[in-house]
Amino acid sequence: MFRLQDKNVLVIGLGLSGAAAARLLVARGARVAAMDNSDTPVLRREAEELRDLGVRVELDLRLPPAGQFDFAVVSPGVALDSLLVKELRQREIPVIGELELGWQQAVCLNVAVTGTNGKTTTTELIEHVLTHCHKRTLAAGNIGKPLCSVVDESKQLDYLTLEVSSFQLETIRFFRPAVAVLLNITPDHLDRHHTMAEYARAKARMFENQQPFDWAVVQTEALAQLRTLGVKVPSKLITFSAQNRRADIHLDRSLIISRIEDWVGPLIDLEKTNLRGPHNAENVMATLAVGRVLRLPLEQMVEAITSFRPGAHRCELIAEINGIKFVNDSKATNVDAVAKALQTMPAAQPGEANVLLIAGGRDKGLDYHDLGPLLAQRVKHAFLLGETREKLRASWSLFTPCTLADSLLEAVNDAARNAALGDIVLLSPACSSFDLFRDYRHRGEVFRQAVEQLERTSNGGVAPGNPTNGGVPKNDLVPTSR
Repeated sequence: MFRLQDKNVLVIGLGLSGAAAARLLVARGARVAAMDNSDTPVLRREAEELRDLGVRVELDLRLPPAGQFDFAVVSPGVALDSLLVKELRQREIPVIGELELGWQQAVCLNVAVTGTNGKTTTTELIEHVLTHCHKRTLAAGNIGKPLCSVVDESKQLDYLTLEVSSFQLETIRFFRPAVAVLLNITPDHLDRHHTMAEYARAKARMFENQQPFDWAVVQTEALAQLRTLGVKVPSKLITFSAQNRRADIHLDRSLIISRIEDWVGPLIDLEKTNLRGPHNAENVMATLAVGRVLRLPLEQMVEAITSFRPGAHRCELIAEINGIKFVNDSKATNVDAVAKALQTMPAAQPGEANVLLIAGGRDKGLDYHDLGPLLAQRVKHAFLLGETREKLRASWSLFTPCTLADSLLEAVNDAARNAALGDIVLLSPACSSFDLFRDYRHRGEVFRQAVEQLERTSNGGVAPGNPTNGGVPKNDLVPTSR
């Protein structure tokens, strides 16, 4: 554990991560200054609470305050090429992230999960499996609970289960997972990382401090990408893939098969779980590999995976109204995630497009044209909103009719008016939520409220059957993950 007593520390950004870092630093005896470049009612309340703890807080500040600091802790949303971070480096103030600070103070081993899509589902699945196998763990990190906020609890844990983003990995120094999982690398966050090579190298930092006795669980295709960049994985390796049968763990129809020595043969049948699709198969493969490394009994792992249900905002069926399904996939913030969602939507008639897609938000520098052929096959109409709507229309209008909407409520109502029996209204935005919403959860809840309002005003109401979901069992819709 790194000593913080009497250190002078600057915390930059007072969202969940920054506030948790400031509180941990104070508890460890550091002298803390904190800043944020915004000034909102929420931040003012947070600032008052931190001031009561002895933190010097300044809001609406664009550059670091004067003073000598032993180091600075930056929130994940602060880009390393920002003027603020450049100023810190010019003043020779070391910069780390909240994840690094939390790792330095935690006292148990960790299993860390990164990748473009599937991080949250896999992190939750690993936590579920560990708990079912009587291991003490908590899920934290990018999943919504900052690592700094659970440091004290780590004393009673066997493992921390961490979701880790590329933004967090940019600011590590000594962070070292005992088991590091890389699910996939597909285009995302290019507005910040600029190139796919830079993005992939950020993901690869997960492995840079690992030792030969640690473990890496890596998708075969992602491993090939790292190797083309000259990245080496120093730890023991288990590979998995839904496409490559030469991987240590692979998919054969609905069976997940292992080729690992002393663990050869079928491990689980996905048809007996609540998870469907090749992407979910890879989430399960990664989880099984982690369990193998940690010597968990296969029978208990299968029991846990079979009972697991994906969380909200991941192809979540909200309701069926007059034969039209409304699906919340707000977690889909990139093109690859939308493609996976479209591929798992059930078709009404073979070869017939039956999805009314609601998309748009803040641009992440992605190439939206890549989705064109799949749109032509599955999407009968797209309703576009947010800052990116004109860019999306320019990219997609050759493949499907596009309509611009001024709000999510308007998009839901327009989609419902254009839908027919057997259609699916799918919120799968391909963009971040920060132009119109606090986060993807807020966006998903607004969608849910719009559908519930539509349900109340619909003449026909909900289809007969189970009143909680419109008479359609939840697993009739294939769940996906992010």
